[in-house]
Amino acid sequence: MDGLLLILLLLGLAIAWIEARHRLRPASPLVLRQSDWSINQRGASLVMEGWLEISNPHARMEVMVPELEVHPTLIGSADLRDIVTSTRITPQHPDEDTRADGYWPAYIVKGHKSTKVHVAITLTGDAPAPVGKRVDTVWVDVKWVNYGPFGRLNRRQGVVVPLRRPAVMAAAQAAFRSGEGCSVLPLKTHLLGPLDDSIEVLRHYAGELLQKGDILTIGETPVAVIQGRYAHPSTISPGWLARLLCRVFHPTSSLATACGLQTLIDQVGPTRVLLAWLVGSLLKPLGQRGWFYRLAGEQARLIDDITGTTPPYDQTIVLGPQDPERLCDEAAAALGVSVAIVDVNDLGRVKVLASSRGCDEELLHLALKPNPAGNANERTPLVLVRPA
Repeated sequence: MDGLLLILLLLGLAIAWIEARHRLRPASPLVLRQSDWSINQRGASLVMEGWLEISNPHARMEVMVPELEVHPTLIGSADLRDIVTSTRITPQHPDEDTRADGYWPAYIVKGHKSTKVHVAITLTGDAPAPVGKRVDTVWVDVKWVNYGPFGRLNRRQGVVVPLRRPAVMAAAQAAFRSGEGCSVLPLKTHLLGPLDDSIEVLRHYAGELLQKGDILTIGETPVAVIQGRYAHPSTISPGWLARLLCRVFHPTSSLATACGLQTLIDQVGPTRVLLAWLVGSLLKPLGQRGWFYRLAGEQARLIDDITGTTPPYDQTIVLGPQDPERLCDEAAAALGVSVAIVDVNDLGRVKVLASSRGCDEELLHLALKPNPAGNANERTPLVLVRPA
């Protein structure tokens, strides 16, 4: 009995040590957001202008930003090699004069304070076709350094800025596909991201087509990226637990890499992941599978590691959406039809992550099993399901 108590005590101390290391890991309170991007044609060049806001929600901690760079990546369907990009960042600090030479001076963001940065990106091409006709989207990648009591952290955050948007489908153009007990219509959108609002996206691309009784679905990954729930692997520091446990997952799993598993640990904590793995490992030889995912939480199934989503998000790790039930109910109230967030693949797997009250989920499974939205680069994250 004494031996058992000693083992339990040692196990408790080990778990406490793991949890303490996790909670005390280096972290910066600074938050960076991009907003107010505009696109203007100036002669043969296309000029994008937007704002970065860096805020510090911490009451006392002062954090320095000694480096900040903006790197645009062009995305399109044509050859873009002739297009030259030039970027200029202009700090607009509230307590410092703006420099005219474009130099980024190290800046201190004090507690409960914020600062802004103006960004101008110019695209110039040699080909006869205008730049705006060839570039579909620009991935604006901000690489910045946070320096403070936590040490020196390299951070990286990007958002997509669409230069062109597909035309909204008119009712006369809607070519529904026949399904089992219903008709389905995939809807094309621009490449979605944090500059968008989920409900406004649904309203913009589907609002004119909706009829009473319809069900409007959106993929779980587009909702997650709109919420900004993605991160570049370079900003994730895997601990020893993630490096050890990731090796036991199937190679195709998003948890089979140290950064992928660390992303889950950062969401639910190391204790829950470790205990879920221990219980799952003990039950698997008894024929009880899937217990790790049940115990580790919904995010364990929803995380997409790199290559798991459409470019440019294929370079990032994407989490599952936050508060999906609330979003579905709010969207349904705004649009007057049922709304669901779904995860569908080409293997016929349909998972309804969340749906508004009264939604016919059984019909959704039948309608979405052929995966009408596709899993390539169709950019049709919305599917309208109309009962027969």
